[in-house]
Amino acid sequence: MTRTADPDIAGASGRPPSVDVLARSLAASGLPHPVLVDVARAAIADGRPDEAPARAEAFRRTLLTPVVNATGVLLHTNLGRAPVAHTQAARAQTVEFDLATGERGSRQRAVGQLFARLCDAEAAMVVNNNAAAVLLVVAALAEGREVAVSRGESVEIGGAFRVPEVMEQSGARLVDVGTTNRTRLADYRRAVDRSGADVAMVLKVHPSNYRVEGFVEDAPVSQLATLEVPVVADIGSGLLDANVPWLKGAPPAWLADEPAALQTLAAGASLVTFSADKLLGGPQAGIIAGDAELVARCGAHPLARALRPGGLVLAALQDLALAYLRRDVTDHVPFWRMVAVPVSELEERAGNVIEQVGTAGGGAASAGLRAVPTEALPGAGSAPGIVMPSFGLQLDGDHLTALRAGALPVIARVRDGRTVLDLRTVDPGDDQTVVDALRALG
Repeated sequence: MTRTADPDIAGASGRPPSVDVLARSLAASGLPHPVLVDVARAAIADGRPDEAPARAEAFRRTLLTPVVNATGVLLHTNLGRAPVAHTQAARAQTVEFDLATGERGSRQRAVGQLFARLCDAEAAMVVNNNAAAVLLVVAALAEGREVAVSRGESVEIGGAFRVPEVMEQSGARLVDVGTTNRTRLADYRRAVDRSGADVAMVLKVHPSNYRVEGFVEDAPVSQLATLEVPVVADIGSGLLDANVPWLKGAPPAWLADEPAALQTLAAGASLVTFSADKLLGGPQAGIIAGDAELVARCGAHPLARALRPGGLVLAALQDLALAYLRRDVTDHVPFWRMVAVPVSELEERAGNVIEQVGTAGGGAASAGLRAVPTEALPGAGSAPGIVMPSFGLQLDGDHLTALRAGALPVIARVRDGRTVLDLRTVDPGDDQTVVDALRALG
């Protein structure tokens, strides 16, 4: 931004500049005038009116900002997990209106019936995230009673979400079963059948963000379903079908141990809960699917209203569910499009980027820039410890700050003193942004 020579702004006259004049001089930042007034007032109060443009820019960059994800983490929690594109007209929609009767309808019906179909479940409903789904299920089915959970699944995931604390908030009582590394069906059976037991359900929790290996054992859903209480499986990551029928060929190897909603319900779970913004590839939401009577109890609980999603999320989920039912997922779900890209295509794109940077005289950047094989991660606690082959760009040194400084920031990573940009998580339409960012480093 060009600085003005007006003494009322620069303070050259020996008196503090006008807050209003200084704020108006920052209009090119695009920020609303009341915000610029705050920025100008703070800069003047600190005796640094000359820093006002930099402060305005710093404030602008604290707002939600589109970025290019070149980290190689497909579901990057800090970057919003699954990238979603959803647009709709600014008009009323039937969020809670029944077109057939002309009366109030169910907020859950439209999207719930689609996810019930996708999961081969009797019913389904939607809340605002998977933590909310688990909380609602436990509160609706086990308030004042006991819930059996394996010690190896009494986990903490991101944001200090702890299973024992969810139990406490829901009004249920946690019953620890088995040990950290080995829990058998007999352990659950003892908990259910012990004297004075009041177990309302068994909760099987997908560890999500860690993996225990070695001397381990757990009881699968098919075994737990033989108990005399409902089995609720929090499968976490939101894989719909282990066969991944929306992709060509066999399911990706990195999904081998990931629980899926369809197969978990078929194995005997009464309910499954999972995230919509992970392997499902949609907006942030939580899905509860399974037995119709249990879903209805969840929907009737007072917490259901507090945890319900709004019309924008419901519309985006409806589009997502329809894409799965049409089997055109890779055309409409960016996450699965990233998964499906062959490494050879990523390698070709890396070569093209290097060529464009060099052609434009990329200087120091182009001199050290090279294409390298990389390993991408599913991210967001999905398939912990698993990587997938990828390809990207590597540059000596740490250039993360400079790459973030662009009009459209590029978020990369540093490994062993080298900056790496993984192209699996970069939309091909953003390759030119990567080229421009690398040129700027020169």
